[in-house]
Amino acid sequence: MTLEELNLNDYVTIVNVSGDLTIKRRLLDLGFIPGEEVKCVLVSPFHDPKAYLVHGNVIALRGVDAKNVEVVK
Repeated sequence: MTLEELNLNDYVTIVNVSGDLTIKRRLLDLGFIPGEEVKCVLVSPFHDPKAYLVHGNVIALRGVDAKNVEVVK
């Protein structure tokens, strides 16, 4: 399962961050680190982007970027 598949108020734990080196580094720098808990806190009207609460920060990600973050419930 990836972050893109989350519904509003879902809590998950990050398992893996993938993608090319640039996007992977960006996601890690934003706090999307394996082991961190994430909550989907906002879904835009067309379901892209979505905002996630991670490590005390709310971060909006487009679906193409959220697909790179593998999670488990």
